[in-house]
Amino acid sequence: MKGSSKASVTFLTVDEEDAGQRLDNFLLKHLKGVPKSHVYRIVRSGEVRVNKGRSDVTYRIAAGDVLRLPPVRVAEKPDAAPAVAASHRIDIPIIFEDDAILILNKPAGLAVHGGSGVSFGLIELIRAQRPQAKFLELVHRLDRETSGILMVAKKRSALTVLQDALRDNHRIDKRYLALVKGVWENPRSHVKFSLLKYNTAEGERRVRVSPEGKISHTVVNRRQVWKDCSLLECELKTGRTHQIRVHLAASEHPILGDEKYGDFALNKILPRQGLRRMFLHAWRLVVDHPITGKSLELEAPLPPELQSYIDQLEKTHA
Repeated sequence: MKGSSKASVTFLTVDEEDAGQRLDNFLLKHLKGVPKSHVYRIVRSGEVRVNKGRSDVTYRIAAGDVLRLPPVRVAEKPDAAPAVAASHRIDIPIIFEDDAILILNKPAGLAVHGGSGVSFGLIELIRAQRPQAKFLELVHRLDRETSGILMVAKKRSALTVLQDALRDNHRIDKRYLALVKGVWENPRSHVKFSLLKYNTAEGERRVRVSPEGKISHTVVNRRQVWKDCSLLECELKTGRTHQIRVHLAASEHPILGDEKYGDFALNKILPRQGLRRMFLHAWRLVVDHPITGKSLELEAPLPPELQSYIDQLEKTHA
């Protein structure tokens, strides 16, 4: 992406690496720190121009397009030093890698990106470990407390294809394992609570069930049941923020160890019983390769701290 400036207005020429992505996605990446609502407003108002004309946020930019951007205040570039320092001591297991994509097994407790008091996240860590890489971008996100499969694109073309697949429920199969409070009655259930995002008085992002929210769909498969908890496999049919956590809590079966939507009294007891984190793990992913089209079937087994808790349940309830 080449750029120039005139009277506080910026002109950018799209190169091959940036071509193919939606205008809004490019602007959100390029205008770091600018609120999403403001980005959409400057496009709707015509302050953003593509080849001297108005455009829609859904327009896919092409190589050679010239974008006119109005003067906006962007966030300062984050300090890379913390990620560089941590890159030598934190090893992220690789499940699959080729020239187009990198599939990782994210550990619990590591945010996917820095910000909001977090000095660095997984993507900053991977970039620090691979300083020669020209392009590394998250395809999707996992909550900080959630472990498991996470996709990173190594090419812009791969990122675009995979993000399109994520928007289509029939083109990707993402499954999570969750241990929840109580006995889940049905072998297979469809949970379809509508979800609405909001911020608490402290500015923390939360989600609640609301008729004003976005339609959300999780298929819940019962894997195993004990006296007071159940192991569930959850299929994401939509990809809303905190979807599985809120859907299960609203079904009166909160995830064990969930500090936002769980049973807080029970959570205080769990560490003494051997569970010291939220029991939610992205364990299986089936997706077509973004370049070759070949189906990829990837799995990340339960991490030791979760598997040991399951083993303990088996012994206790044998």
